[in-house]
Amino acid sequence: MQASKYAVLASVIALVACGGGDQTPESAPAAAPAATTPAAGPAPITGTTQVVQMVLNAAGEYRFEPAALTIKAGDGIRFDFISGGPHNVAFDVAQFASNPAAKTALMANMTEPIADLSGKMLNAVGESYTLSFGNVPPGTYEANCTPHLAMGMKMQITVQ
Repeated sequence: MQASKYAVLASVIALVACGGGDQTPESAPAAAPAATTPAAGPAPITGTTQVVQMVLNAAGEYRFEPAALTIKAGDGIRFDFISGGPHNVAFDVAQFASNPAAKTALMANMTEPIADLSGKMLNAVGESYTLSFGNVPPGTYEANCTPHLAMGMKMQITVQ
């Protein structure tokens, strides 16, 4: 009786290890989709690079300075951590529902994203994050700092 239990157990293990069927590479399930960031990397900055400071000012307000910026397609923005961090630059995914090309272009240009349309976290004074607006269609884009969104740290970027 004991031997037949082991024989059944060995058969189950063998079936599980073999996949329980005749799967050939042609019938194997498709691979998972690739990551949302294209492998080609960010578009180069072909114009000027504007500087935006990320601050906690003397009045206790978390701010992007300037809070509104107009740039040309192909320009870049360097976000500098000055005080009051951590900081990042992020875009609300919902604003791209009618403009998926803009979302795709921004995602491609965001190095080290921590989520869709959310750049890496800057944790120390003096760190910076540069974002290319190469291939980004003209329009107005609302950006924010994720850790300080509830405190009103938002900005508007207009691409001409």
